[in-house]
Amino acid sequence: MAAKRIGILTGGGDVPGLNSVIKTVVYRGNEIGCEFIGIRRGWEGLTHVNLQDPASRTRYTLPLNRENTRTIDRTGGTYLHTSRTNPSKMKDLPPVLAGQEFPKKESVKKGVSSTVYDVTSAVMKNIETLGLDYLIAIGGDDTLSYAAHLERHGMKVIAVPKTMDNDVRNTEYCIGFSTAITRALDAVERQRTTVGSHERIGIFRVFGRDAGYTALYTAYVTSTRCCIPEFKVKLDKLIELVMTDKGHNPSNYSLVILSEGAEWEGYVVKEYGEPDAFGHRKKMSVAEDLSNEIKSRTREETIVSDLTYDLRSGSPDFVDRMVAATFAGMAMDAIEEGKHGLMTSICNGCFTLTPIPDPALGPRKVDVTTMYNTERYRPFYDHKLGLPIFLTRA
Repeated sequence: MAAKRIGILTGGGDVPGLNSVIKTVVYRGNEIGCEFIGIRRGWEGLTHVNLQDPASRTRYTLPLNRENTRTIDRTGGTYLHTSRTNPSKMKDLPPVLAGQEFPKKESVKKGVSSTVYDVTSAVMKNIETLGLDYLIAIGGDDTLSYAAHLERHGMKVIAVPKTMDNDVRNTEYCIGFSTAITRALDAVERQRTTVGSHERIGIFRVFGRDAGYTALYTAYVTSTRCCIPEFKVKLDKLIELVMTDKGHNPSNYSLVILSEGAEWEGYVVKEYGEPDAFGHRKKMSVAEDLSNEIKSRTREETIVSDLTYDLRSGSPDFVDRMVAATFAGMAMDAIEEGKHGLMTSICNGCFTLTPIPDPALGPRKVDVTTMYNTERYRPFYDHKLGLPIFLTRA
């Protein structure tokens, strides 16, 4: 194939395995004559950069080669850095775009009017100036929603799914998920000694704004109760189950794992702060609220642990290294074959390419009927014969 100039970026939250994708893409591409430009800070690198200013170009772009990517896969995070930037809904124009005209949309919410700008034309101009033939976008549903938007505007895009929530559509696995569960498992098992020593109820909060995969799979491997966003539990019943577990445990303790977006009947998770570029506000701790309910109703003591950011930090485990490297190789195979508008995926337990998800469909949810026991508030463990390795279908 003719030599191609390829951009690569990571957007949204960091997860272990991102650097493995970056390195493998560069190494594989180098073998087939490709040139790589790293876009720093996700989509911000294409909205805020002033390519006529050497300092701005250095801040937002980074040529990638075998030398500067040789060791990056040994650590977590992202070598290219990241941000939560949505070029199609920017509240404020960056200085480099100030005074220019862009399509805008006005809205009124709770009596407050706001305006957002779609600066896709500027993004496309920067892509043209950089001479990019392809763009590899690594991210979750928010980052990839704009990747799909760019593809519709004529840019050739290959997407790679990552999120510890594992909720990107069209794939059964996203980079970062295995490491998150491994870390959660380790934390829960270690804290059993403290929770048991004090004969308390341990409440663990994990990420999962809209989908409960992280809580569900952590509960699966620790044999504990869990609450997920897809199903509102009954508070009285949840407390009864947790108290029964405690009474039946020789060490007189029990555990429950909550997604950050989990709710019980009559309760809505509280949010705070300004919405990010994709409209998401931070959620108050449902674990603290459950703790208060348990203490007021039973007089039992609790221990609350927030296992959110710790789960996405550090180096990737074996599964995330393997999947990341495989997804990277698949991305380069697709580019070599002239394909675009596709996402590297796992479907029915097999590696494949699928369309970049339609953002209008939202995140992939847990199938409550087959995966979550609504009577016992825990995962189903039976009838797994014939399922793919991650126990869910894309």
